[in-house]
Amino acid sequence: MTAWELFSNGFSVLTDPYTLLMVIFAIIVGTIFGALPGVSATMAVALGLPFTYSMQPIPAIVFLVAVYCSSITGGSITAILFKIPGVPSSAPTTFDGYPMAQRGEAGKALGIALGSSAIGGLVSALAMLFLSPQLTQAALSFSASDIFAITFMGLSILTCLDSKNILRTLISGLLGLLLACVGQDPMYAVQRLTFGSSELIAGLEMIPVLIGIFAVTEVLKQTKKRDKILNDGTNTSVNTKMPSLKEWWGIKWLLARCSIIGTIIGILPGAGATIASFLCYSTETKISKHPEKFGTGIIDGVAASETANNAATGGAMVPLLSLGIPGGNAAAVMMSALVLKGVQLGPLLLVNQPQYLSATFASMVVTNILMVIVAIAIAKVFAQILAVPYSFLGPIIIMLAIIGSYATNMSIADVKIMAIAGVLGLIISACKFNSAALILGLVLGVICEGNFSRAYTISRADIVGMFSRPVAGSIMAVSILLLVWPIISQMFKRNKD
Repeated sequence: MTAWELFSNGFSVLTDPYTLLMVIFAIIVGTIFGALPGVSATMAVALGLPFTYSMQPIPAIVFLVAVYCSSITGGSITAILFKIPGVPSSAPTTFDGYPMAQRGEAGKALGIALGSSAIGGLVSALAMLFLSPQLTQAALSFSASDIFAITFMGLSILTCLDSKNILRTLISGLLGLLLACVGQDPMYAVQRLTFGSSELIAGLEMIPVLIGIFAVTEVLKQTKKRDKILNDGTNTSVNTKMPSLKEWWGIKWLLARCSIIGTIIGILPGAGATIASFLCYSTETKISKHPEKFGTGIIDGVAASETANNAATGGAMVPLLSLGIPGGNAAAVMMSALVLKGVQLGPLLLVNQPQYLSATFASMVVTNILMVIVAIAIAKVFAQILAVPYSFLGPIIIMLAIIGSYATNMSIADVKIMAIAGVLGLIISACKFNSAALILGLVLGVICEGNFSRAYTISRADIVGMFSRPVAGSIMAVSILLLVWPIISQMFKRNKD
């Protein structure tokens, strides 16, 4: 079956009113799930599974794909408005989205986030339809050392997060890497930094730490502002104005770059949307003409993060459909549901059941288009919450933080971790260290360590051999250059002076 036949057959499926209604319902459900703190994309898909038990295979696929895509987008709403990343991949969105909301530009930040999400999702859907075999083969050629080099390049953003306090930023990043080592070693099963606690054997759960450092810390900081607490909300105005066409045109190349990088990262097994969003944010910080503005509230940072994490959703579907290998946790949950429906995932899917591939593609395209309309309506309602007096809003945020942390594993230990992370975030802020660098080290540290251990074992403890591959060697060389560039640039400036 040709690509055009898959294209037309996929959209013919969505002409059925029942299937289209399922897509709209799934977008609403996924967006709300994604906006709730602690409900990751994986959990959103898992919560959507019961709805599919009575459905036929094609409506079930369409429903789950719509929930998956919209939940990633929904996470940006609370990330921008309340500095609570609804899903881990929305953590970089808080770096610039929340400062924009604080300046009264919540509508612009939300518009950029939702529009960028749609563009990233559409690009990845087209890549899934036309380039699945080629992209799958390229992804399979990546070794553990290659993936380690890619994630290490993401860590090289540490030198650009705060150019005025590079030392404090590096210390914050190293602290994040240290926290990533808590728990049982993935290769040798040795317990590290658990202090005899069985609750820490599995390591630090990502969502409670994110909620604590972002949401709880922000509430604690706001309580010190007496005028903020006493404000009754009557003089608070929330601007829900959407971004202009000129602003969209100014980030056109950023959207193209992050869509491509996000799709490729999504294809790599074990990488996923979180790695994609952090890597694209770091990439744009490095190549931007004004890197010092990142983190202060610019649309480039929001667009980079949201384009990448939604592009990764389509990328994760490529190895799932082509080889039966899920690209991430959410894709693994979808795989179990599709197998129960009789879908034969793998190379023969295009031959024996092409209607399922075409339905997946069409649902991704339609979801990413309708998602903007639905999510903007939901986001405008959420934006009005900013007008609520902070004496009411603060406790509500803390309540949501506790619920979101507990819901991750139904464990009170995660609530304790969230509370400790909140206090740690306040200390870090008071000492002028960088919480974004800490989160970057924590998120990428787990992936870095796992892939480094595998590559080190495969190469039989030969460090040079690990990076003898062209991809790994070249990426590591670029990463090291980026890390030392601030020092080199300062030397050049001194010589000129």
